[in-house]
Formats: sequence, structure tokens, C-alpha cells
Amino acid sequence: MNNQQILDDSIFKVGEVLSVDGRKIKIKVDKSKNNSHIMYKGELLKNTSVGSYVKIIKGYTRIIGKVEGEYVEEDKVYSSKDYTTEAKKINRNLSVSLLGFFDGEKFKRGIKELPLVFNECFLLDNQEFEQVHDFIEKDDEPLEIGVLSLEKGQKIQVGVNSLFASHIGVFGNTGSGKSYTLAKFYNVLFEKYQQEQKFKENARFLLIDFNGEYSHEKTIIENKQIYNLSTKQETNANSQKIPLKEKDLLDIELISILANATDKTQKPYIDRTLKFINKVKKDENPLTYFRNILKSYIKKVLKMADKEKAYMLVDYLTLIINKENNESLIETLGWHNSLKYFYKMPNTNNGQVSDSDIEETDLYKNVDSYEFPNNVVSKLVDFLYLQIVYDIYYDKAQNEHISPAINKLKSKQKDIEKVFDTSTQENSIFNSSQNFVTINLNDVNIEMKKTIPMLVVKKLYEEQKEKYKLLNTSYLNIIVDEAHNILSHISNRESETWKDYRLETFEEIIKEGRKFGVFLTIASQRPSDISSTIISQLHNYFLHRLINNKDIEAVEKTISYLDKVSFEALPILPTGSCIFAGLAAQVPVMIDIGKMSDEHKPQSDTIKLTENWK
Repeated sequence: MNNQQILDDSIFKVGEVLSVDGRKIKIKVDKSKNNSHIMYKGELLKNTSVGSYVKIIKGYTRIIGKVEGEYVEEDKVYSSKDYTTEAKKINRNLSVSLLGFFDGEKFKRGIKELPLVFNECFLLDNQEFEQVHDFIEKDDEPLEIGVLSLEKGQKIQVGVNSLFASHIGVFGNTGSGKSYTLAKFYNVLFEKYQQEQKFKENARFLLIDFNGEYSHEKTIIENKQIYNLSTKQETNANSQKIPLKEKDLLDIELISILANATDKTQKPYIDRTLKFINKVKKDENPLTYFRNILKSYIKKVLKMADKEKAYMLVDYLTLIINKENNESLIETLGWHNSLKYFYKMPNTNNGQVSDSDIEETDLYKNVDSYEFPNNVVSKLVDFLYLQIVYDIYYDKAQNEHISPAINKLKSKQKDIEKVFDTSTQENSIFNSSQNFVTINLNDVNIEMKKTIPMLVVKKLYEEQKEKYKLLNTSYLNIIVDEAHNILSHISNRESETWKDYRLETFEEIIKEGRKFGVFLTIASQRPSDISSTIISQLHNYFLHRLINNKDIEAVEKTISYLDKVSFEALPILPTGSCIFAGLAAQVPVMIDIGKMSDEHKPQSDTIKLTENWK
């Protein structure tokens, strides 16, 4: 050991291990190292304190720990006569949690071996400090996202693979910088790769924007597709529709939820209707087939002996054929109360209506002009009406049990038609030149704010699974801002079935999506509201200021590798600072997120009253 090494060790040594209790280590600090700073080569270095790192030497192994607390004990070795100052009378001890070790020159998280009592402890030199914060693997590429909050000169870089091939959580109270952080790391990613042709071909990004913060032309990136959706009554020139194919909407679980269908009666009825639709679609001429079924039931209904049921079914048939006007289409027929049948007016032969008489009615004649509606929901409603005619005619169901499901679905029909284009031949919301899509839900009502993300995400996830089987380079990243709107497990605005289906959709993605190149990024003000299954499956966390105890507890329960110091800092983090922890970071670090140009920032700034009021 050379003289310089001996000198460095004497300066950097802070003490020795006093006790070992699993990952928790107690270190006794040398009495000469109780100052806040140490002079080294003309520079002031910070001495050990809460939040700093220490190096424990065990043979040739360098073990790294983080100081979580400190306390003093009376030094019983010194007698009351021997000490010269009060500082000599006490021992300063540090409570340290082990983080990892050095494997050669590379820092690795985890415990290879535990230190021994009396092992010497040292401060980290600059090179070791940088190595602890080097999060980039050999086969990865770096992205700079910010700097250490307490060491402004230390840049923090993350690996593209370790961050973006993972599920990410960004949490923080309103005004803490959460939206800015979310925008920052995707902005940095696109700046690095947006000119790469393979990136354009293989990567797709979908951002669900509940409040319109990311839906401006240049927010995050410039070249993107924005769907500005609206369910408002007035016409919005900027509103658009999402392309959605018929098969994506005609799902038994989804339709049952939209219709608030009961499991025992209404759901089986909807299932029969969907099977009926598939049967008609398989025919060589589906429209002709449907018209012929309509005609056959008109004849059956107009020969019924039950007046109340017959008129009810005529109303349903009229709704299918004559959507614009619900006036009766059987004005040429009358009902014989005594003999209980329809007859042709005027009643010249006092006989029941014949097939030829029925064929003369407007109800029957208008069938030939019937066309399938362009919108899938309207088409589904027609099939539901014809199915209920069949069920009631053959006494398979009662109207009062079935009709509420149809009415509930019809109440959502206009909203669905305003935001989804089911008549288009387009198969994807992504176009060939843009691989980043933002869906703006700011002008959408609460009910559709829950429906749209689930429909779109489920569609894209199913497509990605098929695509990944053929092309395992395909990548899909689903970004959900204000995720508590759709991932809450305590919502009281909806039925339990609807909530379960919505959560199961996203829980499947976060548990199984990695196998198919699908990753989820969620941002929320209330992590305690979000399903614990989803929170626990996230790989990387960006934690901004959290004040509510339930939110802090939710994070603490799910992030086992976050140290005590980082947890206690959450309620007092300044705006723009966050705790970065996860698989992409060897150690939890407090960072200040790097600056973005104003044009790429989300529109989430707090209003400045002094500028507006003076």
C-alpha cells in the first residue's frame, strides 16, 4: 500500500462496524470524524450524514450502505476524569441499510455477503460515487433524465431497455411536477430515436389524456396523431372519432356491461343475439337473410291471439323498420276483440288476416327497403329487437325482464357514435407515418371516460398479441395519465361487474403484457386508489410529493427496496424533484427532472394570479 493510499484511507475512514442485524448495520464513528465536512486536497467534502453512502471493507469486498439515521451513546470507556470535552464523552453511531456491493468496478444491487463486526467503514470517493449512480448496462443505451438533487453535478442517466421495457409508475400530488416528468422521459426517448426507421416501424405509443394536458400540437413530440373526442351536444370542429371494427365492440362481456345486463336473464339474451348476428353474417347474402326473417315474424305476430303481446311485438318490429317515424305501420288492419285476431279493414268477410293481406301492410312492404345501419350499435339494437320478438313470441323471455337492457344500451348509443367510427375500413388508430397517438378525453362525459380507454386498450392489446407472434420486435407502450380515473378499485359510480371487467383488462396487461411486448406507464395523484395488483407489478417508480398518509402507505407496501430516508422525504419534496427507484436504478435516488423546451411541456402549469390580477 503506497503512502497516498494510506493518506486517503486515513481521511476517508469514518469508523467501524459495531453490530450486524441482517441488512441493518450499526457503525461507530471515529471521534475525529464528527465534523460536517472534511478537507481533502484543498476541497471540502461532505462527511457522513443521514442520506449519504458508506463503504464497508470486508477483505477484498466493498459493501455499500446508506445512512438512515444516527444517534449517540455514552462512551463508558472514558472515565469522568479522562475526557477533555463533551464530544469525548459520547460515541456517535450510524444506522445503515445495506444496498449492494462492487463487483470489480461495477456496482450491483443486493447482498453478496454481510460485513463483520469491526470491519472498517469509509466515505465513497468521487469515482465510487459515480459508479454507484451508473445505471447503464453494457448492452443498453443511456438517456439523461435529470441530476441528483443533493449533488447537482451528478447527472442521472437511465438505460432505454431497463426503463422502457418495463411498467412505470409516476405518482405525486397535483402541482408536484408529475405530468412534467412523464412528458420528459418520453420526450428524451423520441429525440433519440424518432429518426430511426426501425423505431417508427416497431414501436407504438398510446397516451390516454383525461384533461387535455398532452393534446397540444407539440406537447412531448411534434409528429403525432391526436384524437380530440367529444360527447357534447354542440358540434366541435376539432372533434374526431376513433376507428373501431364491429368485432371489437360485439363482445358479450362488453355489451353486457354497457347494457348493465343481469347475469341470469339479460346476459343470456344478449349472448343469443350475438350468436344470431354471427349466423346472419355467415349467410351468402346477410341482408336478404335478415329481411326474410323479419317478414316471417311479421306474419307470425299478426296471426297471434294475444292482443297485448301482438301489439307490443308490432312496436318492436316497427322500431326496426321505421326508425325515423314510430307511427303504426298496420293501419290497414284491425283487431277483433271477441274472436281475438287481426283482420283486414274494412271487415267484409269477418275472417282472420291472410298472408296476402299482411303483405299489403306498410309494415311488410317497408322490409324490402331496410338496410343495415352503418353504426354497429344501431345495428346491434335492431338485432336485439328482433331477438326479443323471437323470445317473447316463443315464451322464452318476458318483456319487462329484457327491455331495460336494450333501453340502457340505447341511452349510450349516441355517445358511442360520437366517439367511435364503426363504419370505417381503417383497422388501426395508428397511421403509417406516426407511431405516437394521444386520445384527448377532456370533452368526454364521465361514463365514456371510463369506456373509451378500456375499449381502445383491449383492442390494441389483442392486436399486439397476434402481431407479436408474427413479429417479436413489435412494441406497444400504453400511457395513462390520471390513471385513478379508470384503475380505481373503490369507484362507486359503476356496477361491480363493470369495475371488475375494467380492472381485469389492465391487470392482465400488467401481469402478462411483457410476454407480448406490451408495457404500461401510469401517472396518478392517488396511488392508494389504484388496484394494489397494478401498483405491485410496476418495475420503475418516479415518486413526487405525496402528502396523504394512505398514498404514502400504498407506495411503502409495494416498493420493498425503497429506503426509509426516501420514504420520509416524500411529503416535503419540492416541485420538480422526485424519488426514482426500481429495476432501472441500482439505488433509490432523489433527482431533479431535466428541463424541456416550453413547446414540449404539458399544459399543466398552475395559474399565476399576480400576473392576471395586476
